Amino acid sequence: MALPTLASGILTLPLVGPAGALGIMFAVSFPYCMRVIAPITLLNFLNLASQNGILIKDGRSLELLNQVDTVVFDKTGTLTQEQPHVGKIYALAHYSEELILSYAAAAEAKQTHPIAKAIRQEAMDRGLKSPEAEEATYKMGYGLHVKIGTHAVRVGSTRFMALEGLAIPTQIEVIQNDSHEQGCSLICVAIDDQVAGAIELHPTIRQEAKQIIRSLQQRQMPIYIISGDHEQPTRKLAASLGIDHYFAETLPENKAALIEQLQAEGKSVCFVGDGINDSIALKKANVSISLRGASSVATDTAQVVLMDESLKQLDKLFDLSKTFDTTMKNGLRVMVVPNIFGIGGVLFLHFGFLPAALFYYLGMVMGLGNSMLPVINDQKET
Repeated sequence: MALPTLASGILTLPLVGPAGALGIMFAVSFPYCMRVIAPITLLNFLNLASQNGILIKDGRSLELLNQVDTVVFDKTGTLTQEQPHVGKIYALAHYSEELILSYAAAAEAKQTHPIAKAIRQEAMDRGLKSPEAEEATYKMGYGLHVKIGTHAVRVGSTRFMALEGLAIPTQIEVIQNDSHEQGCSLICVAIDDQVAGAIELHPTIRQEAKQIIRSLQQRQMPIYIISGDHEQPTRKLAASLGIDHYFAETLPENKAALIEQLQAEGKSVCFVGDGINDSIALKKANVSISLRGASSVATDTAQVVLMDESLKQLDKLFDLSKTFDTTMKNGLRVMVVPNIFGIGGVLFLHFGFLPAALFYYLGMVMGLGNSMLPVINDQKET
């Protein structure tokens, strides 16, 4: 704006004299006010976001969010929680469901992975007391072998049972195939040298997911799911959340390509992901969001991090973006109007330098007041 400002003063100098020309230069240079007001406005909104548990690492994302018209969710760890929950318990022969679950909980008593936590939680919910387990032997990625009283108990995948030399009953094989088709996993429990039963684990949909999806749909935003699972479980999840679009059986390296495909169709995409294999897709999206507690690669790459480790503040984030856009536009208006009066006053009412400067600073003060309004309103609400 330096050149237009100087040019306006030179061009109006013969018409209004030196004092008027200086006044014109002041009035025309109102965009300089935006260089002061815009950062203050942005800082206020970053502060409001942080108070609501939202870390915005890239200020541009606050503006870009208002242009987003498509939201894409990664499934695992984003729409579903890391810890699954127990669905069905299958007991074979003369064994009971309670015995299968209590033995599995005893074997997993000192384990910290999500599957162990899910099994122990189910046993606790059913009021079962787990016996003491001894001589635990853990095979990474397969399962574990413990001694409970006089019994040798094995808990793990069918592959682990096969490695231990145990025969897999046909019934268990059928159950496992059906579970995998539904997007569930199966944990076998063997007592002594016989597979006694199995525990089916279901992915746990985040409690807030349905409400957030509904809120986004009210904003007229198409929503997509990207999942590496098979077609049937992905379709089932999408239907349960009321989502019409999904990509199933997606390889990690293809997630970014799907984001680019949507962008090629003219969509502005916000991608929400939390895994290591989401990093490229997060980078490609117009706006990227991750959750606290996600992989460090995802949180480092994402422009926005939801600090309460849930999706609850996603709707608030879009509200802040819309309010930010409105505040910036109003700020421009309240600064332009006084300076237009200043220009008109110099040209037609023979204002000198001082009145024009007063209109200029009036615009500055009004712009500052406008930038503080969201903070003041938030304080009133709280």
